[in-house]
Amino acid sequence: MPRRRIGFWYRFAAVLVKPPLMVLIKRDWRGMENIPAEGGFITAVNHNSHVDPFAYAHYQYNTGRVPRFLAKAGLFKKGFVGAAMRGTGQIPVYRESTDALSAFRAAIDAVERGECVAFYPEGTLTRDPDGWPMTGKTGAARVALQTRCPVIPVAQWGANELLPPYAKKPDILPRKTHRVLAGPPVDLSRYYDREMSPDLLKEVTEVIMAAVTAQLELIRGEKAPEKVYDPREVRIAQRRKAAAKSKAQQEEGQGT
Repeated sequence: MPRRRIGFWYRFAAVLVKPPLMVLIKRDWRGMENIPAEGGFITAVNHNSHVDPFAYAHYQYNTGRVPRFLAKAGLFKKGFVGAAMRGTGQIPVYRESTDALSAFRAAIDAVERGECVAFYPEGTLTRDPDGWPMTGKTGAARVALQTRCPVIPVAQWGANELLPPYAKKPDILPRKTHRVLAGPPVDLSRYYDREMSPDLLKEVTEVIMAAVTAQLELIRGEKAPEKVYDPREVRIAQRRKAAAKSKAQQEEGQGT
């Protein structure tokens, strides 16, 4: 299927966003040859700064295959933001859907039309203390298994040095370098004819995230931790610790 034209709105957004990015960050971009020239596909990208969606979009814009990001459906409804979201072809996610697959129907349709859909599988900024990718959510795996499209693992590093996670002000000087590496497609063929169960989706998500992490290891020149940071496990551990502390304090109070 031929690639979709970039269109007015995406070019307009590029005119607004590219100049400040060119001033603020240097670029070390590799792996563009792994971005498919034709047909629908998914990119799975790590997320470590509020700036990196713009920096990454700049990278992929330069390949000629613009990314279509997923966003809350409510953003598409009103005003300039809604017009821009619709005009640039971003993809609404209907979180109120009770059917997990239907919630990603627009993403599936986009891939089947020959678009690139960019997923941040972590769902939010990584909580890993050293900036490594944490456990992912299953949306990218669902769309990948449903469409059997190429899944391109992409790692990025450097936007987080310009604007660290949850920082209020950017660290402009010295000028930072945005490093991006897109890897070859993740081979998911062994999963295609299996039932789309929660366990399967979890396994496929882990395979995708491992591929993203491998690209980031190449960028950073170091190995990621063996155990992937899991925010759910951390929250459970924190609640247990707090409950144990509260119980100990109650017992101490009863004994005085």
